[in-house]
Amino acid sequence: MVFSFLCFKRLNIGAVEILMSKKCVLVAGLGVAVTLLVLWIAGVFSSGVIQPGRIVPTRPLEEPALTAKAELAVVPVLYEAVGTVRPKTETNIEAQVTGKVLSVFVRAGDKVKRDDKLIVLDSRGLQTRLESAEQGLKSAEASQRQASEVINAAKAAADTATSTWKRLKTLFDSKVATRDELDRVEGQYLQAKARLAQADDGFSAASAQVKQAAKAVEEARINLGYTTIAANTDGEVSKRMVEPGDIAFPGKSLMLIQTSGSLRLEALVREGVIGKVRPGVKLPVEIQALEERTVGVVEEVVPSADPSTRTFLVKIGLDPMPGLYPGMFGRLLVPLREKEIVVVPKRAVSRVGQLETVLIKSAGKWEPVFVRTGNVHDDKIEILSGLRGNETLGLNSLEVGGGAK
Repeated sequence: MVFSFLCFKRLNIGAVEILMSKKCVLVAGLGVAVTLLVLWIAGVFSSGVIQPGRIVPTRPLEEPALTAKAELAVVPVLYEAVGTVRPKTETNIEAQVTGKVLSVFVRAGDKVKRDDKLIVLDSRGLQTRLESAEQGLKSAEASQRQASEVINAAKAAADTATSTWKRLKTLFDSKVATRDELDRVEGQYLQAKARLAQADDGFSAASAQVKQAAKAVEEARINLGYTTIAANTDGEVSKRMVEPGDIAFPGKSLMLIQTSGSLRLEALVREGVIGKVRPGVKLPVEIQALEERTVGVVEEVVPSADPSTRTFLVKIGLDPMPGLYPGMFGRLLVPLREKEIVVVPKRAVSRVGQLETVLIKSAGKWEPVFVRTGNVHDDKIEILSGLRGNETLGLNSLEVGGGAK
């Protein structure tokens, strides 16, 4: 009986183990199923794109009116260096004297010509200084005239004393005049010469005072002229940093004026490409906002790299372009090498949503083929995948663009 009980107990334990094992398998299977469902929803088991070159299932199409050939072309591989359009020359307008701003005649964006009035400062203090300097000049000129009269009188007295001394010396040599008379006349002669020399010194000092006073007047006039600030070149006001009532002083920027038509692209070129960029080299430049491509000339390459980005600053001169302004985004295109690509007319590409197709002739019938496009080259577009070249293509009646310029 004991043996029967032990056997029954073992059977129960085995049943429980089997049930627990089945539950584990069920839970594990359910977890795997949930994981696979999540991955399927996330698109792990689907590429998300239709493979290039795959034929779209469709019924036979009619013969297109116009056809073209997919061509092989050799194009350069370009490195794009991003940059910013900046003015080539920019004049910083500052005050030469300290004064209160009375009037500002221009704003940002205004065109100015050379000598156009920009800013007027309060000139009353400088006008007073000019009048004081002019009074000082008049006083110095009066002193100079007085010194001139003194020197003329001293010169006349010296001439008379000299003549008297010479005559008396002749008489003394002839034993007619005495030594006392000669000594008395000679003393008068020497005193006249001393007064003449003193008068000369006085006149020189007065002349120096006149020159100093004249320079003070000139300086006061120049400072007074600085109260009216004018443009020193033709250009456009790019920034205004002053308003009436502000205090202007030397070193404070009041306005920025950029020279008309003188713009350039300042781009950062990585060190591995800088060997292909040299001053004087012509390179393509793309202005994204204008959707235009032009050719610029490398004017300057800063001969030191930024240690954080390993890039060199390159400055490329640009020709005047309508709508081109400082601060715009641009790209410098540096040719690295050449590659062979497949190009087709832009009118050969049809687009439905994100899908691009071309119509090709295969086995005597026309069928659409999925492709992936790349850059645009004039009136043709690059085919990255889906064609090998030399295929016969049907053209759409309307031009359809694609890719990036």
